[in-house]
Amino acid sequence: MEDGPDPQATERQHAKGKRTARERIALLLDKGSFTEVEPLRRHRATGFGMEDKRPHTDGVVTGWGTVHGRTVFVYAHDFRIFGGSLGEAHAQKIHKLMDLAIATGAPLISLNDGAGARIQEGVAALAGYGGIFQRNTRASGVIPQISVMLGPCAGGAAYSPALTDFVFMVRDTAQMFITGPDVVTAVTGEDVTQDGLGGADVHGEVSGVAHFVHDDEETCLEDVRFLLSLLPANNREVPPVEHTDDPADRLCPALAGLVPDDGSRPYDIRSVIEEVSDDGHFLEVHERWATNIVVALGRLAGRVVGFVANQPQSLAGVLDIRASEKAARFVQFCDAFNIPLVTLLDVPGFLPGVDQEHGGIIRHGAKLLYAYCNATVPRISLVLRKAYGGAYIVMDSRSVGADLAYAWPGNEIAVMGAEGAANVVFRRQIAAADDPEAMRAQLVRQYKDELVHPYYAAERGLVDDVVDPAETRSVLASALRVLQSKHADLPSRKHGNPPQ
Repeated sequence: MEDGPDPQATERQHAKGKRTARERIALLLDKGSFTEVEPLRRHRATGFGMEDKRPHTDGVVTGWGTVHGRTVFVYAHDFRIFGGSLGEAHAQKIHKLMDLAIATGAPLISLNDGAGARIQEGVAALAGYGGIFQRNTRASGVIPQISVMLGPCAGGAAYSPALTDFVFMVRDTAQMFITGPDVVTAVTGEDVTQDGLGGADVHGEVSGVAHFVHDDEETCLEDVRFLLSLLPANNREVPPVEHTDDPADRLCPALAGLVPDDGSRPYDIRSVIEEVSDDGHFLEVHERWATNIVVALGRLAGRVVGFVANQPQSLAGVLDIRASEKAARFVQFCDAFNIPLVTLLDVPGFLPGVDQEHGGIIRHGAKLLYAYCNATVPRISLVLRKAYGGAYIVMDSRSVGADLAYAWPGNEIAVMGAEGAANVVFRRQIAAADDPEAMRAQLVRQYKDELVHPYYAAERGLVDDVVDPAETRSVLASALRVLQSKHADLPSRKHGNPPQ
C-alpha cells in the first residue's frame, strides 16, 4: 500500500519545469508558516486496482499559512498522485478547507495542476466538483478567491477557477479547456494543440479567462503575494493601509505633457496612473485583454484604490463589448471588497459597427452601467480630455452616482464631438450656404463656444471642479480621505438582476 508519490514522479514533475505541491506552497507562503490539514487522508474506493493504491493526501495538499503576515487558506493539487485528479476524499479535503476559509474570513488560493475527475471513482468524483462550485459561489464577494493555473485543468474542473475573482496562468505548463484537442478535432475537424486551444496566452489575450499571465512559477506566485497585499481579508474589512514616503499633496507637473491637447492623439493612460500612484506602483489586471480600457489596483496616500481608465492608445479608448465586461467585473470586485474607485475618462463613445450591435453591445455596455450604479464604495471620476455621449454617462459620471467628479481644463464633455454635432444640428444651414465648408467651420466654433467649453458641465453642477493637472494626485488623495467614512445602503432585496 502506497504512502506517497513515486520518487520518479517527482523527477518527471521537475523535468517539465514544474514544482511539487508543497514546493509551490512554500514559494507562496511566508517561510515556515504552513499548517497542513489532513495529510494522512486516503481514499476508500475499490475496483480497477484502486484498493492497492492508497497514497496519503489523496493527491491534494490543504492547509493555511500567512502571506505578509496575514492568514490565507491554500490547496494544491499534487500531480504526482493520480495525476492530481479529483476523487471523493480529495474533494472532501477541499470542501473542508473552503468551509474554514469562509467561516474565518480569510482569502482562498488554489494551486491547480490536475487531470480532472478521477475516472475510477465515477459519479462520486463529479459530485465532488459540485460541492466546490457551490462553495465558490457562496464565497463570492465574501472572501477573495484566487486560482493559480500551474498545469492542466480540463472539463468541469475549469469552472471552479472561472467562478473565482482572479486567475493566474503560467505559459507552456498551464492549459484550461472544456473539451480537449482530440474531441475538438473529432467533432469540428479543427487541428489544434493544447496550448493553441487553452494555453495561457489564449486566455490572457483572446478569451479573457486569465487575468495574469507569467513565464514561470516564481514570478507568478510572487505576483499572487503582491495582489494579496492589496486586498482585504474579507468583505467586512478594508484593504491594508501602508505608510508611504510619497506625499499625498505631491504635484505632478509631468501630467500636462503626458496627455496631448489634441483629442485625436493617442497616449498611454498607464503613464497617468503611474504618475498619480504612490511611488508609481500599481498592478494592472487583464493587461492583454480588452486593451482599450485599463483596470488596475494601486495606492493613493497609502490607501488601496481601483483605477478604471480609457486607453487612447488602443482603439482610441472607445468602449466595446470586451472593455465593458472587463471594467464591469473589476468594478463589482472593488465594490464587494471595499476598494474605492477612481475613474479616468478620455472616451470618444462606444465602438460603432454591425458586429458590436449584433454581439450585444447594448447588453454588455449595460453591465458596466449596472456595476457602477450598484457600487456603494467611494467613487471619484476625472475627465482628462473628452467624454462623449453614452460612454461618458456609463463611465461613472455624476448622474449615475459618482461621489465627486472633476475635470482638467480643456475637457470636452458633450453628446458628441463638435464637428459631428454641427453636421447634425446645422445640416440645412450648411447645405444652403454659399461656402458650406466655411459655414461648417463657423458653426463648429459656435457649438464649441456654447456647449463644449471646459466649464459648461461645471456650471451645471455635473463637475465639482476643474482642476490643474499638476494637482491631480493631491485632489484625488484629498477626496479619498473625505470619502473614507462613506456609508450607503442599497434597497432591501434578495439580489439584483444584472444584464447578462
